[in-house]
Amino acid sequence: MQFVWAFLVGGALCLIGQVLIDRTSLTPARILTGFVVAGVVLSAIGLYGPLVEIAGEGAAVPLSGFGHLMAQGVRDAVDKDGAIGILTGALTASAAGIGAAVVLSLTAGLVSKPKEK
Repeated sequence: MQFVWAFLVGGALCLIGQVLIDRTSLTPARILTGFVVAGVVLSAIGLYGPLVEIAGEGAAVPLSGFGHLMAQGVRDAVDKDGAIGILTGALTASAAGIGAAVVLSLTAGLVSKPKEK
């Protein structure tokens, strides 16, 4: 049943993104940023954590899950280190994902040959 919930929630998040692309004049960059901010806001008011518990990776993998991860990192760092955690918590919590994205992007850039349009 966990796979079904992951599929439904992840699919719903993708559907929301696709509707925003098709029906609004928002650029993809603004939509992606909106998903991250929505994840932070929903995490701050306590709604995204239970969604991750129900849907697992269907809610944790999309960009809204990245916002949730950053919000959790800030919350934990503030509890541990005080006010300095506001600045360090998000980067500490998301360092592995950001590092992987940088390394894999660099590798893809070195291996592939771009074509001119």
